[in-house]
Amino acid sequence: MSDSTSRSPWRSLRHRSMRWWSVANFVSNAGTWMQLTVQNLLVLQITGSAAATGLSMSVQAAPALLISVFGGAAVDRWPRKLTAAVSQALLGAVAFVTALMVALDRLDVATLMVLAAVTGVIATVDGPACSLLGNDLVPREDVPSAIGVGALVHQAGRLAGAALAGVTVGFLGTAAAYAANGLSFLFVASVIPFLRPAPGAVRHTGAAEDRGTKDTMSVREGLAFFARRPRLLALAGVTGVSAVFGRNYQLTLAVLVTGPLAGGAGSFGTVSTVLAVGGIVGAVLGARLRRPSVRVVGALAAAGGLLQVVAGLSPSLAVLLVMVLPMAVVESVSDTAGTAVLQTDPPAHLRGRVLGVWGSIGTVWGLGGPPALGLLMELAGARGALIAGGLIIAGTIGAGHLLRERRATVARVPPVATLETAA
Repeated sequence: MSDSTSRSPWRSLRHRSMRWWSVANFVSNAGTWMQLTVQNLLVLQITGSAAATGLSMSVQAAPALLISVFGGAAVDRWPRKLTAAVSQALLGAVAFVTALMVALDRLDVATLMVLAAVTGVIATVDGPACSLLGNDLVPREDVPSAIGVGALVHQAGRLAGAALAGVTVGFLGTAAAYAANGLSFLFVASVIPFLRPAPGAVRHTGAAEDRGTKDTMSVREGLAFFARRPRLLALAGVTGVSAVFGRNYQLTLAVLVTGPLAGGAGSFGTVSTVLAVGGIVGAVLGARLRRPSVRVVGALAAAGGLLQVVAGLSPSLAVLLVMVLPMAVVESVSDTAGTAVLQTDPPAHLRGRVLGVWGSIGTVWGLGGPPALGLLMELAGARGALIAGGLIIAGTIGAGHLLRERRATVARVPPVATLETAA
């Protein structure tokens, strides 16, 4: 099978720069998850307050809600490689500053919050810059593979980082985890200048010729494009209902396992492991897609909702484990397909701003989903929340599909001609 028609999930790795970018991302993800693993413990150590731990996470997430659209505009305005390299270097500098302050025992709550906010601001530029840089390295037909490989790298880095965190803190201390993360950012920044787009890749330099004469590179252009694009609005709707009423399995399944199914922490650990395995399998399957569409994303999300209903009805832990695997697989394939649509549907000069808009929307879901689901669990219990949430997801997506088909049918019907008779 030729490269142009290959459906291999690894086809993006035939490009040398993509292989280097994947290695760099693995190192960066491992460092980031190493730091995240110890960060909450550090906050608890400094403050002794769980509320302060939650506040630090909110402070870091807040910039994504408020200024992601401006970060996306910066990604469109400046050369992608330069933007990604500078943002990675800045994140590394923040990690080194934190490591130094921890080592000197000079880190207090106020400083910690400031560093968290600075990290969040930089991330509004770094997130879309690094996501789009990986796609810029491969031809359009290989973008789903690049996204799938990125998801695998993320999962592998998460596992490696969590494992390394315990070893690093145990032998070298908390400051070493932050320093290691700083080094991982600098490694990525040092690799970026040597990356070269493959033949057929969509290049973005931030120059005027990339964006045409009418685009002023304003935030408004990105918002207007998103609002006028039915595909992106439909994708936002599908992803939003799934994020609010499903996906938060660390919450719903934890309550289901330890409550109605009478399991313990070990049982939930097994469920979490199966979820992780399903996510990896789904990323591989999603990487095989060549032309993902919103229709595919919607169908997968609806199927995931129905699987969630069955999981909520599980009479035992064994049955739940059987259902959890396909749930995670479907969710992961849907995520890969949706990300591919989001990152390839807009023209190259608008993709940063579209991702910026998406970042703000996603933050709303991330902040609003758990409380809404928690309220549903209070009213209906863990089983009821899973069942009701799954039905809402499948029903909403199904109704949206039927409405779209009806409108399309009406649009295809030719108008009835009016016959005039002579007097």
